[in-house]
Amino acid sequence: MLGVLTGKDIATLDDAALRVMVEKNNLFCRVNPAQKERVILALKARGHVVGYLGDGINDAPSLHAADVGLSVDTAVDVAKEAADMILLDHDLHVLHDGVLEGRRTFGNIMKYIMMGTSSNFGNMFSMAGAALFLPFLPMLPTQILLNNVLYDISEVPIPLDQVDPEELEKPRVMDMDFIRNFMLVIGPISSAFDFLTFYVMLNILHADEKLFQTGWFVESLCTQVLVIFVIRTRGNPFKSRPHPVLMATSLGVALLGAGLPFTPLGSYFGFVQPPAEFYVILAGMALAYLLIVELAKKGFYRWYRGSHSAISPKAA
Repeated sequence: MLGVLTGKDIATLDDAALRVMVEKNNLFCRVNPAQKERVILALKARGHVVGYLGDGINDAPSLHAADVGLSVDTAVDVAKEAADMILLDHDLHVLHDGVLEGRRTFGNIMKYIMMGTSSNFGNMFSMAGAALFLPFLPMLPTQILLNNVLYDISEVPIPLDQVDPEELEKPRVMDMDFIRNFMLVIGPISSAFDFLTFYVMLNILHADEKLFQTGWFVESLCTQVLVIFVIRTRGNPFKSRPHPVLMATSLGVALLGAGLPFTPLGSYFGFVQPPAEFYVILAGMALAYLLIVELAKKGFYRWYRGSHSAISPKAA
């Protein structure tokens, strides 16, 4: 798009006409402070996010009107007070790096929310279902707290993780419908494998109360920790490498949870040592769980892209 609009031209346009002209021109010359503000407001009315860089007294109205007002440390006090950000270095690459870091941070926040909501939804459903037919608690309160603490420790390094390149291409917003739908797709899969664990513990291993609680604790912790490797990327998890610290803590917590019943601390929390066949079954179940979540994730993103591409720009 190429076009020049001068202050003289802007003076002849009303606000509605100016909104049309700002889409057809990208250079605005010889404009006074009031006209600068009108151009910014016209761009915002067209749905654009507007940044404005200024350092003089006359720039204050435009700095206020813009979505992001930028100034420099050598600007007049009025401009610096009106600005949202003050650049200490005279280099706009600082803004570029900041935008990318903000998008990366948002992407990592979404990872934790998506993983936490889907896992917690599944565990809540499993706990409620187990209470209907078990004569004892499926997991003791102290075991649930320990599970949550270890789970949170495993995810502490998520802020260090990288995100997919497409996550950095454009700004994103917190889409609650997206989070809810993702939870409703992935959460029941977690519950299904919890109920499969219940079946294994009761009908194959003939577990008593303590062995049942131990088995579900280990299965629940391992699956909800390891699933981060699937959820953290929209693409192939083998092609998107997690941060080494995230990988170390996640695998470390999963191994710690699996080995905890064999320690004195495990006895303190009411765990008993599961038989060897439990861990063989657990390994197969964990692999099957991650594979099914990966397939469900791909199907969900295909549906999500299709449903949103069907919405016309005008309707959106």
